[in-house]
Amino acid sequence: MTNTNRIRLRLSRAQFDLDVDLQLPARGITVLFGASGSGKTTILRCVAGLERTACGHVRIGDSDWQDDSRGIFVPTWRRPLGYVFQEASLFEHLDVQRNLEYGLRRTEKSADRNTLDEAIELLGIGSLLKRRPQDLSGGERQRVAIARALATRPKLLLLDEPLASLDLPRRHEIMPWIERLRDQLAIPMLYVTHSMDELSRLADEVVVLEKGQAAAVGPVGEVLARGDLPALAGEEAATVIQGTVVERDARWHLARVQLKDHCILVRDSGQPCGSRVRLRVLARDVSLTLDEPMRSSIQNHLPGVVDAVMADSHPAQALVRVRCDGQSLISRVTWKSVEGLQIEPGLAIWVQVKSVAVIA
Repeated sequence: MTNTNRIRLRLSRAQFDLDVDLQLPARGITVLFGASGSGKTTILRCVAGLERTACGHVRIGDSDWQDDSRGIFVPTWRRPLGYVFQEASLFEHLDVQRNLEYGLRRTEKSADRNTLDEAIELLGIGSLLKRRPQDLSGGERQRVAIARALATRPKLLLLDEPLASLDLPRRHEIMPWIERLRDQLAIPMLYVTHSMDELSRLADEVVVLEKGQAAAVGPVGEVLARGDLPALAGEEAATVIQGTVVERDARWHLARVQLKDHCILVRDSGQPCGSRVRLRVLARDVSLTLDEPMRSSIQNHLPGVVDAVMADSHPAQALVRVRCDGQSLISRVTWKSVEGLQIEPGLAIWVQVKSVAVIA
């Protein structure tokens, strides 16, 4: 079994020309991110065989689903994949149990009842089996839809903006279940979204799409730290860093997270000591100083080295990327501050982090 999947697609559309050549991990969530009309869903449809490119190669694991150089094109119904859409598309006249079993009947013999039972357990829907779809919340419907897709024992799970039709509370309800899939399943997932929140929280790998082209590909922390991608700019510009919870302070309801050589304080969200956590740091919540901060209300201070100074979306502002403890943070400052502090690559500097969000 190979440890990468190959997706090579070339297709002309009215709005853009899709042209990508991707080598993606064979495990975890790869997020296809970009504005509407950038080619995200088109890639999913081509991988599923719902659209055919004039020149393409789709290799998942050890199997070629499409290779135009050899005349190979496996039809959609023969591709071992699961597809989850924005809307759950459940049969309203069947209860959850029979919706799931309907999907199971349409699979090959290798997909047995044990697979479905595992999906039910993994997504926590055992208590919903006798209910009708109209009696489920939006988040519950999507969990059922994902379980139905998993029941087929797919080699690849495609998720096309599965949270787009849900309100914010329902999105927060279902994201932990998707995280659980990411962490416990060995199958790769291609996940389409234009939500920065979903990207930061769920992605292992990111493909940033702009007009059908891959503007950036790589691990989520590296891609978000680039700072030069229009699709990731604006008020939500942020980086994702990871650490381990080493202490919980019951008095102040704070947790101490170890990065490498230094720690930062975050609001205690219940993770036990020893847990690996993912943290999102907005560029607007990071400030810079040449001297170690003393007697400040901002308690997170990290020494670092300036890696890059980049233009921001407004001509008054700059984005400064700083390496701290082997990870990158981005600070939004004014060009006046850049000049006044003489900020340039290689400068030793202190980073002050006002607010850190534990996102996973």
